[in-house]
Amino acid sequence: MRPLTLQRVVLRCAILAAILFFVVVVALKMGAVQVSLYGLARDLLSVLFGHTQAISSDYGMIVMDIRLPRILLGLVVGASLAVAGTSFQALLRNPLADPYVLGISSGAAVGSILALIIESSLSFSPEVAGLITPLGAFLGAAITIAAVYFLGRREGQIDSGTLLLGGIITASFLSAVIMFLLSSLAGGNLRGATYWLMGDLSTPQPKSLLYLLGVGFVIAFGAIYTTASDLNLLLAGEKEAMHLGVDVRRVRVVVYLAASVLTGLAVSVSGAIGYVGLLVPHVMRLIFGSDHRMLLPAAALGGAIGIVVADTLARTITSPTDLPVGAVTALVGAPVFIYLLRRRLA
Repeated sequence: MRPLTLQRVVLRCAILAAILFFVVVVALKMGAVQVSLYGLARDLLSVLFGHTQAISSDYGMIVMDIRLPRILLGLVVGASLAVAGTSFQALLRNPLADPYVLGISSGAAVGSILALIIESSLSFSPEVAGLITPLGAFLGAAITIAAVYFLGRREGQIDSGTLLLGGIITASFLSAVIMFLLSSLAGGNLRGATYWLMGDLSTPQPKSLLYLLGVGFVIAFGAIYTTASDLNLLLAGEKEAMHLGVDVRRVRVVVYLAASVLTGLAVSVSGAIGYVGLLVPHVMRLIFGSDHRMLLPAAALGGAIGIVVADTLARTITSPTDLPVGAVTALVGAPVFIYLLRRRLA
């Protein structure tokens, strides 16, 4: 096998980036209202060169104000979930680990529903009201991260097996809390919360929140990528990695916290979108191998591609009605996961 070099990493990422660009263009064009490629290219070039007043297309508002923000949100969410899944699978050395197995998505769901209850009982300005649910979801995810981290500590260190069991127990408990809270919501909020729990990118997000998500992703991804070589050694076992000079405790803390932050950020704005953090790392590993110096950026780009494709299908299959994007990822992801599982056992 040829050694992995920086040039090979850049080349492979460039290919994935080109595929992502093509997918984004198709997603901008597709939907309940079809947009011509000429009009789409003209509007994109106008925005690129800062001539927003030159947008004269009848569909400019649909593309720039509705579809583009939704696609940008999907890019960050997909990349975050895929990188988090890759990190958890390496950290726990468990191919079935994903961001939701540790209960983080359930914690975000509890925080989101509590925020909906508070929002319905108090009056907020439209700007503040748009941030209440994402803020509540992120706080719920953060509290769950701290709780699971505490449960996973054993003799002052993080124990992978105990951490996994603690996450499963926490997720089970929080699922019961979610059912209890849903029974206390009114009709409109109940439908919104249920839709959110299935994964949804259709809710408009403030631009400031999109910028915050982007910055948070870059910082968390950068922290995880600094441990890429250490994660490669951890795959052989913790004792072997320690003998080779890896600070296992530091790697655990950095990867666990950064991956949990990525999950919390994604779930806070999109709800529980399943299978992305589980399947994308497996697909990228089959294509590019297990070296995390390549696997982490490939998973980020692959997760972004997967979410944009799934969201485009959700917008077009039952047009003009939108499906939850989480329903599409589950419908597509379950058969793919069964195939990968049988291939692994063969």
